[in-house]
Amino acid sequence: RMARGTDSASVLAQGGIAAAIGPGDSIESHVADTLVAGCGLNDVSRVRMLAAAAPAAIEWLQEQGVAFDHAEGTLKLGREGGHRFARIVHAGGDASGARISAALSAAVAVAAHVEWRSGVDVDALLMQGNRVSGVRINAGGHAESIPASAVVLATGGIGALFAHTTNPGGADGSGLALAMAAGAEVRDLEFVQFHPTALDLDRHSLPLITEALRGAGARLLDPNRKPIMEGLHALTDLAPRDVVARRVWQVRKQQGAVLLDARGLDIDWPQAFPTVLAACLRHGLDPRRKAIPVTAAAHFHMGGVHTDAVGRSSLAGLYAVGEVACNGLHGANRLASNSLLECVVAGRVLGAHLANCTDAEAVESAQRTMATGASLDADELDLLRDTLWRTAGPLRCGAGLAEGLRTLEPLLARGWQARLARQLMLAARQRTHSLGAHWREDCEDAATPAASIAA
Repeated sequence: RMARGTDSASVLAQGGIAAAIGPGDSIESHVADTLVAGCGLNDVSRVRMLAAAAPAAIEWLQEQGVAFDHAEGTLKLGREGGHRFARIVHAGGDASGARISAALSAAVAVAAHVEWRSGVDVDALLMQGNRVSGVRINAGGHAESIPASAVVLATGGIGALFAHTTNPGGADGSGLALAMAAGAEVRDLEFVQFHPTALDLDRHSLPLITEALRGAGARLLDPNRKPIMEGLHALTDLAPRDVVARRVWQVRKQQGAVLLDARGLDIDWPQAFPTVLAACLRHGLDPRRKAIPVTAAAHFHMGGVHTDAVGRSSLAGLYAVGEVACNGLHGANRLASNSLLECVVAGRVLGAHLANCTDAEAVESAQRTMATGASLDADELDLLRDTLWRTAGPLRCGAGLAEGLRTLEPLLARGWQARLARQLMLAARQRTHSLGAHWREDCEDAATPAASIAA
């Protein structure tokens, strides 16, 4: 097995892992909350599988060395948007993703069956007949072909294609573009989740202000210090992310700013929210004394490579797992803290399948290289990001999407990012009604940007 280093958004998550293990909670409740957030577009069988596997996933991570936060001898549970119960397990407060990544990276480093290569780019899939048969890597201009009986894409999402995102720069859809170049089926590309609370700065990649802070009592306010979610959803500030993100987008556009007020809360900041505290202090803001300016930002892609429950794509030999994949689990909008859970559960399922996989077939045809092609230059990429942000952000309309497609037309021959963005916008234009994270201002059910299914 060969693993490639990645800076996927998933490993940097501040959120935790959702598991129905608290008092009064149940697997059925976790399933129900996931279906409400996903607006019923979810594959129910896969949602049930995920929720049922969550407690065992927590135990397995602890066996790998992940030290989850405890209170009075039991796992400390938090609450995030869309959850009716406190069921989120954290490690190091809001440093869960980093803690989990560090523990699993340490395990990989000493695993005799894993060859780890970092500092390389996978720029093409190798194919024989209709089967993926390996990858081509590029390191400093040196290309190398690596044959494989199975290739797994675990490259994260597409947030970095938007002007403002919580994702790192490497989460640019490159894995999804590779699959598309080879002819793999994709689905639900229009469903992009925008996190409602990123630190409002004039830059591309924004520090995430975790939803758990609202779970601890922080409130979203307009510039006049009026709560912006009152009367709009039964869960107010902890409504599903698409609902809150649209409201933040709307208020910020109309009134110039949205503030997240966490002052006066009984919070041990260095223990509970060290990542948020450090990010705010780096930018001259102390959240213990001043409200945090926030903005919506591209965060998670519910769409991706169409896979089955195991992770198989439509192409033999090609698998996908995590945010780059789409098996119907998240539906039209991901429930908070189901993403890290999905990575662990789906990754283990796929790993077990590949360890016992015997379905590789010898193919006699010549090998072909299916590459994504050239990349956009810096100025072209800025134009693409601004275009997606304006026309395919939290609030969309047919005229805006048409304008965005016209803007991208000259870029299609210049770089794979433009072709990927075009497919996303075409999917958004084709879905003319609002559903979950895809919100059309020009349809009848879009009169109130905060409207959603009340929990």
